[in-house]
Amino acid sequence: MTLMQWLIFFIIMNIVHGLATYKFYVKAGKKAWQAFVPFLNIYVLMDIINRPKWWAVFVYIPIVNLLMIPVLWVQLLKVFGKNSSKDLWLAILTLGLYLAYLNYFEIDRLTYHPIHKNDKETLLGSLVFAIIAATIVHTYFMQPYTIPTASLEKSLLIGDYLLVSKYHYGARPPMTTLAVPMVHDTLPVLKTRSYFKLPQLPYMRFPGLKKIQRNDIVVFNWPADTVKYFFQKDVAQYKPIDKKSHYVKRCVAVAGDSLQLKNGILYVNGKKVRYPDRAKLQHLYTVKTKDSMDFTRPTLLRLINNYHIKEIYPTQKKGTYLMNLTDDKLRVVKNLSNIDTISLYNTGKGEMYGGHKDWDINNFGPIYIPKKGDTLKLNKETYPFYKWIIARYDDHNAKHQLNQHDVRLKGNDVYIDGKLAKTYKVKQDYYWMMGDNRSESEDSRFWGYVPFDHVVGTPVFIFMSIDNDPHKKFLDKIRWNRVFTTVNGPGKRVSYLWPFIGLIVLYYAGMKWWKKSKNK
Repeated sequence: MTLMQWLIFFIIMNIVHGLATYKFYVKAGKKAWQAFVPFLNIYVLMDIINRPKWWAVFVYIPIVNLLMIPVLWVQLLKVFGKNSSKDLWLAILTLGLYLAYLNYFEIDRLTYHPIHKNDKETLLGSLVFAIIAATIVHTYFMQPYTIPTASLEKSLLIGDYLLVSKYHYGARPPMTTLAVPMVHDTLPVLKTRSYFKLPQLPYMRFPGLKKIQRNDIVVFNWPADTVKYFFQKDVAQYKPIDKKSHYVKRCVAVAGDSLQLKNGILYVNGKKVRYPDRAKLQHLYTVKTKDSMDFTRPTLLRLINNYHIKEIYPTQKKGTYLMNLTDDKLRVVKNLSNIDTISLYNTGKGEMYGGHKDWDINNFGPIYIPKKGDTLKLNKETYPFYKWIIARYDDHNAKHQLNQHDVRLKGNDVYIDGKLAKTYKVKQDYYWMMGDNRSESEDSRFWGYVPFDHVVGTPVFIFMSIDNDPHKKFLDKIRWNRVFTTVNGPGKRVSYLWPFIGLIVLYYAGMKWWKKSKNK
């Protein structure tokens, strides 16, 4: 929806609110017209139900308002003596229409009894506000996230549970306004969609603390996502931006950069990339032994147990293995006495983004990363790279559908919505995301650029890490050296688990002392 469409929708909703509740306002000693005026109506309503005026803010926060509005319905019923469970459920199940019924047919029988500000809230009310607070934190500040794939091994591991900061790059208010709070795209157990595709808010973002920088680990909505469920291929379907599957990768190039891979080595703007201390790049290698002899069992056990090289895959050729290795593990394998050759493993050529016939996972580019304000030249050569930017990602004012614009190549010319286009001016920044586990990562090499409006945030903390080995007991599965560690930073990881436990103990001891002092 455009801003104008949202303005019209907003005005209609305030008119509906006024028509459904204006007699309640009059009964409480207010003016009928106050029920119709945007913002003022909610402010006055807080006075009617005798609740803090700052509660009104929650009505205008997307997703949070889905919880807050029913709370106000219940509070309004309560001050007019309709506080039974039946009244509560009638208000919620009829989406507020029960108030309209009372407004027109029973208002004369109701008596206004304002609640005293010091009245204790029920357990249910406290729970609702706890959920509201959690929803605000989850939606606009910090979101828990788990690593589902091996694309960032060994930097981040499968089973790492992260806290993702949304305020570093600027929190993005939800575009999908009718959705179950704190659930992404699928309801647990029911396995059904957790949101309605319409109405959609226009894309907005609060100011951030920093811009995305090279080597930042970034959580984003997968731009190419048209599948129904994560890990499950399905018929292509439209998904709102904020309901596309979550991916986590390393940003290796930012808007305005040029990128190239040569034999697995990444170059940005012509310079070899240097990675942070905790980045552990891996590549898949083809390892051949001398005289095509298979590794002996003691050699395999030594590699697995002593050097933690677990990804060793025998191939159909005798004495030939595939190994997923970091640079230090590569040196270990090279020093084995019976090694003949070691070479990077490659996929077939021509299968990468852009369709270039000579590119593969280790040899890719050069490719340019567009930035906001760029004027891109459109022709037969650039069409494969910029098609989806124009067709799907760039135009926030277009209708939110699978394709925003019709982009076609005819001969050497590009047509946008049927009109010849020689150039295109980019409306937002784009980024190039790759996994540290280079040979086992589905990343920008396969599906292209990540638009800034798809960016969710950056992981800052690992609060739990659990090994998925089914043979281990639960306590043995916990990777204690990773629990309560920061994601970024120089040197080895340092766990803050015990300082955190100490703070909790001090907090509860302080609260206990404060309560005793207060009672005295």
